[in-house]
This record gives sequence, C-alpha cells and structure tokens, in this order.
Amino acid sequence: MTNKFIWSDAPGQTAFPVAKAGYPFIFAAAFTTAVFALLGLTIPALIGLLATFSICLFFRDPDRVIPVDQNAIVSPADGKVLFAGHEEKSPYVEGPCMKVSIFMSVFNVHINRVPHEGIVKNIIYNPGKFFNAGFDKASKDNEQNAVIVETVEGKNICFVQIAGLIARRIICNIQPGDEVKRGQRMGLICFGSRVDVYLPAETRLSVAKGNKVKGGTTVLGNITNEQE
Repeated sequence: MTNKFIWSDAPGQTAFPVAKAGYPFIFAAAFTTAVFALLGLTIPALIGLLATFSICLFFRDPDRVIPVDQNAIVSPADGKVLFAGHEEKSPYVEGPCMKVSIFMSVFNVHINRVPHEGIVKNIIYNPGKFFNAGFDKASKDNEQNAVIVETVEGKNICFVQIAGLIARRIICNIQPGDEVKRGQRMGLICFGSRVDVYLPAETRLSVAKGNKVKGGTTVLGNITNEQE
C-alpha cells in the first residue's frame, strides 16, 4: 500500500512539544510566578501561573504528517484564510499569481512550515509597521520576511511571514541555498500574525476565504501543467 502521508521532520519525543524560541518567555513567567508564591502573594501567583500556561500553549509545536502528492502546496501556517484568489502582480514574484493569505490569532499554533519542497532561492526581509495582521494593508506595510523557494520544475513559490499588531519578532531558520522539504518547520512569528503565499498562476486552489487551515497538513492547492 502506498503511503499518503510522511513525516517531514522527525516526531518529537515529548507529549507536549514546545518551540525552543518559547523557552525564555516560559522560564521568565515561571520564575516570576515562583517568586510571587514564595512571597505569599496568592493572586499575583495565580495570575503568573495562568500566564505561564498561556505562553506554553502559544509556543506549542505539534508534530504534523504531510501529504505525499508532489504537486500539493501545503499551508505554511495554522489559521483562517482571509483571501484566496488571483493577483495580477505581487511584490516578490514576477507576473500574475495565485495568492492565499492566512491570519494567525494568538490561539493558533504559530510554527511556520515550508509549503513545497525545493531550494531556497532568496530571503527578503523588509522592516515595517505593526498594523493588525487581519487588515489587507498588513501585506504591504508591516514588517515581513519573504522566502522564495524554487521547485525542481523551476516554479517559484513565495511565502511571507508578516508581523502583526502584537508580534515583534519574526524567526526564520532557513537560508538561501538550503534544500527544504514540504511541511518542514522553518520558523515562527511571535504573538499573532499573518502569512501570505504567492503561487504559480496555474495553481488550482483548494481553499477559499473563511476556511480554517493547519500548517503542513491542509492542502492550499495543486500546481498543474499549463497544458491541462
């Protein structure tokens, strides 16, 4: 029987995996909570305990199985689709394309994943503002980090990590020249954000505005041959 899913990253060894980037926040909250508790400050200690738990929840890093279909483009993030459709141009890829915008609330998993296997052709960082990531102008004006991956077929796929109103840190763990796999963990954005994905114009989208998606698992669309 042919496998329909694979692991792009090795499964974690803990029941509740947490991203390493969250350790400083978790330790700081836990330490502060412990101090309040030792001082007998019950209410602050309870608030600190809730904050520590919330931070752990935010930085959770669940394992995901990835669809095998070589033409599939998987979602780079968990969240809600704000836009899915045709664009005449994009700031990072030449010519017409298909665009999918995904909003991540503070309740979503914030680990970002690679949409399609290939070679990292370029990474473009643009400093900017911190508008609410749910607004369309966030795609243009907010701080963002664009990753362009070139597939074996020579197609360019661009996904853009965009900071939000609360987010103040974009983390990208890959570099130009890296060979990446579909669904591979590649970074995260702290505390509420957005990811825009620019796909070849011939991509057939599988999602629409309002859909909920999961990083690495949900198929955003499939790249088709232009002759089809």
